[in-house]
Amino acid sequence: MNGNRFGRLFQVTTYGESHGEAMGVTVSGCPAGLELSEEDIQGDLDRRKPGQSMITTSRGEPDEVTINSGVQDGYTTGTPIGMVIQNKDARSGKYEPYVTAPRPSHGDFTYSAKFGTRNWGGGGRSSARETVNWVAAGAIAKKILATQDIEVKAHVNQIGDIEAPEVTWEEILEHSEENEVRCAHPETAEEMRDRIDEYQKEGDSIGGSIYFEARGVPRGLGAPRFDSFSARLGQAMMSVPAATSFEFGLGKEARQWTGKDRNEDWEFDENGDPTPVGNKHGGIQGGITTGQPIYGEVTLHAPTSIPKKQTTVDWETGEEKEIQVVGRHDPVLPPRGVPVVESMLQLTILDYMLLAGRINPDRLDGQVGEYQTDYHPRSPDNMKE
Repeated sequence: MNGNRFGRLFQVTTYGESHGEAMGVTVSGCPAGLELSEEDIQGDLDRRKPGQSMITTSRGEPDEVTINSGVQDGYTTGTPIGMVIQNKDARSGKYEPYVTAPRPSHGDFTYSAKFGTRNWGGGGRSSARETVNWVAAGAIAKKILATQDIEVKAHVNQIGDIEAPEVTWEEILEHSEENEVRCAHPETAEEMRDRIDEYQKEGDSIGGSIYFEARGVPRGLGAPRFDSFSARLGQAMMSVPAATSFEFGLGKEARQWTGKDRNEDWEFDENGDPTPVGNKHGGIQGGITTGQPIYGEVTLHAPTSIPKKQTTVDWETGEEKEIQVVGRHDPVLPPRGVPVVESMLQLTILDYMLLAGRINPDRLDGQVGEYQTDYHPRSPDNMKE
């Protein structure tokens, strides 16, 4: 099975199933000299992990990461970084009724039809649990991007029919982690929480969307057509489980705008460089970044595992039957999806930064051929008698 790798220079390759022994990821292309510890990664994993509130699955996974390669004496060596997250609370028995009877709107049948087999415990490779690997890799990308003053942040801007008003970048930074919904507008977050509770009590689920933004991305990343920044970002965001749409800039609202109203005039910025007046394009024009903030949103449908009675068929017995999908499942996805969306944006930006030569792909500390001693305790200079 292909499709387990993302990126061209900063490559992320993942493995693992929802109820297997462990999840794992290998990151190739991380420059040497980045100070990196498991604590740097754990913070974002904690934001994604299950069981963190009453509106997430009760599955008790600590999601503790172990780095087992690519780091020596606290710094990356330039070799592949291997990370493992053990599955501690897998309970596959509850999924036995669905081995040959696909759960409604899951990938059970399509996966089996394609491969002739599947790991049916918890959805196996198709499970959103696999995104734990993406967040681990994204944490490394975030730390590299920070050296270039690039920052990424997201928040939940809609749950069901409850939509948050537009908020500022500063409000997203300040408020998005203050509530369990991860909405940067506190009053709307309370309404969202109540609405989620209603669906959860009914044994149902609800969809929503995540707004994302990136600041500090330089102009000139991307290319026309198939390698455009928006095309690659769309691939990244539509890889997120349950994603049904991706938008940037005006998104679908652009169909309501005339050319005159949508077009943005040009002016000189403080450095004397041409810059668009406004940012309806979401920081991307002609598939290439403009240097303005990149922003957009991803829509996630309602979780498909719900305890309400539904109908399926058993392809082995040929019978139709009624089922209830019991187990530990989220009633809504965007709150835990925020760090996943952030990670995919970070991975996309970093890959382009490396491709454009904005970041040295070999080392973060200086030019190739210059031996630096400030980050390696066992450098030749430090080992002299």
